[in-house]
Amino acid sequence: MEGSALLRVAAVQLNSTADKAANVAAADRLTRAAAADGARLIVLPEKWSVLGGDEDLRRGSETLDGPAVSWACAIAQELAIDLVAGSIVELRQEGGAAGRRPAGRNGDSRRRRVSPGFGRAPRQSDRRERLANTSVHVDPHGEVRAVYRKLHMFDVEVAGRAYRESAVTEPGDEVVVSTTSDGVELGLSICYDLRFPELFRVLALRGARVVVLPSAFTLPTTRDHWEVLVRARAIENEVFVVAANQVGPHPGGHRSGGRSMIVDPWGVVLAQAGDGEGFVVADLDLARQQEIRAQLPVLAHRRPQVYGRPEEVRA
Repeated sequence: MEGSALLRVAAVQLNSTADKAANVAAADRLTRAAAADGARLIVLPEKWSVLGGDEDLRRGSETLDGPAVSWACAIAQELAIDLVAGSIVELRQEGGAAGRRPAGRNGDSRRRRVSPGFGRAPRQSDRRERLANTSVHVDPHGEVRAVYRKLHMFDVEVAGRAYRESAVTEPGDEVVVSTTSDGVELGLSICYDLRFPELFRVLALRGARVVVLPSAFTLPTTRDHWEVLVRARAIENEVFVVAANQVGPHPGGHRSGGRSMIVDPWGVVLAQAGDGEGFVVADLDLARQQEIRAQLPVLAHRRPQVYGRPEEVRA
């Protein structure tokens, strides 16, 4: 990037619900506050525009030409910022345009079927719409630079509760690296992707210097796993990680753990949020990142020719 080697970034923490108007208002207020604090790259959490049970998500879904991305484009242009608009519940229409095409070098403009779901395991009869858990990077000109659709489905049991995201969704199929207006390579990921080091390694090998992680991590896994995993992904790939989490209760019985954080390539937590809505900011020292990568060149020391391809593991 030109000029200063410092990039001020912000992670916005929200308590999103099924009320889209209230969610947009909260995102607007905190995005403006973060920009006023000097942030040039701002990251919103997963499903910032609507979060709840399966029916809430369906009712709140929209195309990439809809109100959520339109707001993101308008405010990014107004404030002259790079904005990663967390993720939205994208409605991917059959036989028509799914929304505006991204300008990013890896953005996926092909149609695949993806749907979120934090509530009950949906029935087969619920397959009524093509939905996607979709992250959008918007530049300071208000243009969509990249679109990423979540790769890994949240099919787990946490604290006695089953989550079966794949019952109504299909995963995305493309790794996406974008570039900020300052020329900083930006790797895109969403929430559960954090548990897959392979993705973060590929993002780093494709040039990512910063990885953004919009999330709605559950309360139990936030308490016990969140910081450990975020710091591990930063350390092992020598990248900055900007992890924006949801916080508090949401419709449908889901509860997120907050603690949004910004971590440097040495694993140092530069900023961490508490247990309410708000934002945290930090200055990313890109020159220091270069020093770390030169002194501890783990990416160059890889020996992929001897690792082989591990066999598939079935749950």
